[in-house]
Amino acid sequence: MVIKTRVESRELMVYRILNSRKVLPFKDALHLANLEKGYEGERLFDERLRKIKNDWLVLNDLQLESNNNNLQIDSLLISEKMILMFEIKSYEGDCYIEEDNWYYTSGTEIQNPVLQLERSEFLLRRLLRDLSYNIPIKTYLIFINPDFHLYNAPRNLPIIYPTQLNRFFDNLDNMQTIINEHHQKLAHILISLHKKDFPLNKIPKYTYEELRKGVICAACSSFNLESKKSFVVCENCGNLEKIESAVLRNVDEFRLLFPEKKITTTEIFEWSKGIKTTETIQKILLKEFVQIGSTKSSYYVKKK
Repeated sequence: MVIKTRVESRELMVYRILNSRKVLPFKDALHLANLEKGYEGERLFDERLRKIKNDWLVLNDLQLESNNNNLQIDSLLISEKMILMFEIKSYEGDCYIEEDNWYYTSGTEIQNPVLQLERSEFLLRRLLRDLSYNIPIKTYLIFINPDFHLYNAPRNLPIIYPTQLNRFFDNLDNMQTIINEHHQKLAHILISLHKKDFPLNKIPKYTYEELRKGVICAACSSFNLESKKSFVVCENCGNLEKIESAVLRNVDEFRLLFPEKKITTTEIFEWSKGIKTTETIQKILLKEFVQIGSTKSSYYVKKK
């Protein structure tokens, strides 16, 4: 049972928006491609896990704090007798290990994912201990991409290779498990501790002035939209969307990129590049936001 679904990370969403509104430097464009590949790999893992008949509790994309350290978990599975923690990698190509260091065959060194997994396991154990839960943890490093191969790997590493995935999921499917209130309580505690505003460390620099203004098509990311009564139509792909939905989506982008800025009708009108009028923008904002003040300096905050 999936009780915390997977969504795009804030980092990925920011990169996508910036990629639509400015030309990303090569390094940032490459990082975006890796983020997209990683998210697709996580979705493939989720798809395989959904086919398992056992009624386990699955929590995806947990962002926690343990021992004053940030802890990110790709997937956590709470079973009857243990917790399974998964680190999912979408590495592609050939890699090798040399003295605990990881490299692509080109010679480029990469972060050792086993050390990353060990750190996450330690922090999760510490967090569970602080929550007075004594549950065994088993960790797995999942390589989901079939075009990946690792040379010189010791046999005792907690790694599941692409060629082992079918057997691994079959074994999970055959494990018996019974979930009770104790497990349910732990799952909900972890969800309550999830930090939505996890620090973003790898966001490229940008300014409001340099970003292209306007509403982006939800289907193809084009700016070529035409406003028709209560809808906007993309002249690039033909996608049809209600103006209210398009504006609120644009507001979400604005809030994500500029959390320090206040939401005002003038700001959103400019950010949306004149779609409709400020009066229409105000009516749309009032559906999901609360107006603070009644003068020209009034602004809006999200309804709770």
